[in-house]
Amino acid sequence: MDVAKARSQYPILTGPQPFIYADNAGGSQVPKTVVSRMVDYLLNTNVQVGADYVPSKVATRRVMEEGPTAAKILMNAASADEIVLGASSTMNVENLAQGLTGDIKAGDEIIITGEHEANGGPWKRLATRVGATTILWPHRPLHSANPYAVALVLDDLLPLITARTRLVAFTSCSNILGSVVPVADIVPAVRAKAKEMGAPKVEVCVDAVAYAPHKKVDVRAWDVDYCVFSCYKIYGAHVSAMYVRSDALKNSVSSVVHHFLKVPEVAYKIMPGGPGYESVYAITGVIPYLLSLTPDGEKLLEETGLLQDATADSMPLLTNPALPAALDTSWAAIAAHDHGLLAPLLAFLTHPDQWARGVRIAGDGGAFNGQSGDEDRTVGAAFKPHVAGRAPTVSFVMVESSNGKPQLGSKQIVEYFDKKGGIGIRYGHFYAFTLVSKIAPGGDPADGVVRISLVHYNTVAEVERIIEVLKEVLA
Repeated sequence: MDVAKARSQYPILTGPQPFIYADNAGGSQVPKTVVSRMVDYLLNTNVQVGADYVPSKVATRRVMEEGPTAAKILMNAASADEIVLGASSTMNVENLAQGLTGDIKAGDEIIITGEHEANGGPWKRLATRVGATTILWPHRPLHSANPYAVALVLDDLLPLITARTRLVAFTSCSNILGSVVPVADIVPAVRAKAKEMGAPKVEVCVDAVAYAPHKKVDVRAWDVDYCVFSCYKIYGAHVSAMYVRSDALKNSVSSVVHHFLKVPEVAYKIMPGGPGYESVYAITGVIPYLLSLTPDGEKLLEETGLLQDATADSMPLLTNPALPAALDTSWAAIAAHDHGLLAPLLAFLTHPDQWARGVRIAGDGGAFNGQSGDEDRTVGAAFKPHVAGRAPTVSFVMVESSNGKPQLGSKQIVEYFDKKGGIGIRYGHFYAFTLVSKIAPGGDPADGVVRISLVHYNTVAEVERIIEVLKEVLA
């Protein structure tokens, strides 16, 4: 992957005073290919959809066909009719929960996690409305030496499933821990256990917000019923896409739109209002951008005319049979680059010197002797970074040091970066309030964790600069 070429799409990264943006888990930068589509929409088709005059016909195709088709491809859904588009992932899941109010009954059980509240809060509120119960799938400590190294483990989920289980909601990647959760292993295990326990109907809702910037989302391979991600975290505009399986649209979800609208069994039935049209159309710019990261992808862009004109009709590309394989190549290139960013950062933060200083990784920071989850890990041993199954989203906290240096709060560390200037990182709970409340020193979710979140347009040189500043603040 040509990182310099990718970075050329982002003036903030390459201008006279280039900025190291390491807060990507909160929202990615937007490439020129996406911006050009938003501008083109607003300048040339900024009208209401559904009318018979020509600009409206063009706008209707862009908003009702092209945007949802692009989201369908990014999800690997079977049909664009299964794609809900909304202002945010939190709002999409809330609308889904409203739509399930008539299908989830008193006494039903909903299993949730302490991860981002977008896939927790709506289910808590639904349970309160109908008399159902929410049950927490807790994080398990991975290492006895580091209580902040926690993860979701399937063996802890299965005993929670009973004959009353109706919905299981979890994440495919933690926005705090960076851990990739094996959805393709969890879903069949959940369905098998539910069948064994006699549960009449169990559905699965996956939050892929922290996963989608780094890896291919594949709702069909995962066999999930619902899946959501935020396009503005995968290089798009501020809009969210949610997959709702066609069977669920027909048999589980009721309409939440205006009562006089007679909608068929398609995703529109849980799209009250809707996001900005230009943001929906901008999703069509994400796929050309991803393709531009590899030679195979660029070849396909040239064949479909999008290499020459970033605002050309996207349907020839979106319907091209070569597109899935080309996108797979791009995702593989992104994953390889992600690992290269992650390794030096984890190596520094898990070094014995940082352990003595009081630095503790939240999540799996590495593995002693290469064995992830080793309970007999030696404190202060040289940790081998464990990058498989992890996104380059790294959070850490500080505890009392063993070398006499003062303990620092997360806010203090980030403030030091802010004063230095030129680097953007964050601290806090990042809406994973329940999880961070349990792992933050002193149980203070407001101070929370320090989070450094990287994506493919970051460079190893930027990681090295971040490490330099960490050395200063930890000295």
